[in-house]
Amino acid sequence: MGFGAWWHWVLIALIVLVVFGGKGKLSGLMGDAAKGVKAFRDGLKDGDDKPAETAAAPLPRPESEKDKA
Repeated sequence: MGFGAWWHWVLIALIVLVVFGGKGKLSGLMGDAAKGVKAFRDGLKDGDDKPAETAAAPLPRPESEKDKA
């Protein structure tokens, strides 16, 4: 049961075919990932253009703290 068994080579061949075979599956996946990252960055840039128009309101105080102030 060394590494020279026939089913080891079949398994390696299947992995190589999945990763590098076909119509560029790996490059297609990387291209899709790059498009997703670019869309994410564009979304972040769109959010920075508009500054906050309203100031943050103070948090309401619990009843127990209203008597102290």
